[in-house]
Amino acid sequence: MKGERVAQLELLLHSHPEGLRRAEIARRLGVHRSTISRYVDELKQYIDIYEENSLIKIKNRDEDESIALSVYESLAFNLSAEMLANSTEFQNPHLASGLRKIAMNMRSYAPKISENVIGLAEQIDKQLQEKKESSKFNAILEVLIDSWVSGRIVRIVQSLKGFDPIETELAPYFIGFREEDTGGRHPISVTGRLRHTTEIVTIDISTITSATILNETYTIPDNLKPFKFPESEERYESIDMIPLSLRLKERSAMNVFRSVVHGTPVFEKQSDGTLICNMDVENSIELYLRIIQCGDSVEILGPDSFRKKFCRMLNKILALYQ
Repeated sequence: MKGERVAQLELLLHSHPEGLRRAEIARRLGVHRSTISRYVDELKQYIDIYEENSLIKIKNRDEDESIALSVYESLAFNLSAEMLANSTEFQNPHLASGLRKIAMNMRSYAPKISENVIGLAEQIDKQLQEKKESSKFNAILEVLIDSWVSGRIVRIVQSLKGFDPIETELAPYFIGFREEDTGGRHPISVTGRLRHTTEIVTIDISTITSATILNETYTIPDNLKPFKFPESEERYESIDMIPLSLRLKERSAMNVFRSVVHGTPVFEKQSDGTLICNMDVENSIELYLRIIQCGDSVEILGPDSFRKKFCRMLNKILALYQ
């Protein structure tokens, strides 16, 4: 636990280059003030820490670059920061950290603007402490960013109102704000390719309840543009719906059925690790194609008439190559 606290102290001091008092550090770390000195002494073994006017600070490294903005650039940055701090549903601690670092660089040539930007960072910190939802959102966001940067598939669980949780495996391509036709809130979303498919989807990160990075890697195509959606296709009324029952080797195989009209799937986990999925689904050629796409990852259990019809179609295809 002590090692974790020291690591938290380092992150805290990096996020507050202006320095923090011992009482404030103790409050943020949730420990007694008397223990802070021990943490500081231990951290001094690894990085350069000093105390000035009762403020504990990390000494800037010589190789750290200093960005000097003009007064006009500083004001434009301040206005942008205000919009960002007040327009998102979930505040981000890394935004507060970044604002402080830039504000410290502004102190010599734009002290008033610097003071205002630091105030925005404090406002973000306060909102983070008041809203527990933001901590959970940011934890998910950080996993998605790590997945994106490292180029590894991420397994997510998405919870939508009125539906059972949906497990999906995704290759993230972009993370950012998405324009909404309604003109309302612009959600922070992740766009990526569904595993086992060529389909690209965009998911509101606030609907994701868990995220786990897998070992499988992927590459991002060079010709993609962030949040570029295809023209919406006309949906037609489903003529024939059947109660389909499938055996799945892995739940991610369900991704291929997103383009098929279907009801809410119900899953039953089996002792051998497979899943039984029951759902009402449109009986169309699209359904046949999606099941074929799954290969041996999916087996049709019922209805028996549909299973037999599917086998007859496979035999006709096989006969062409025999």
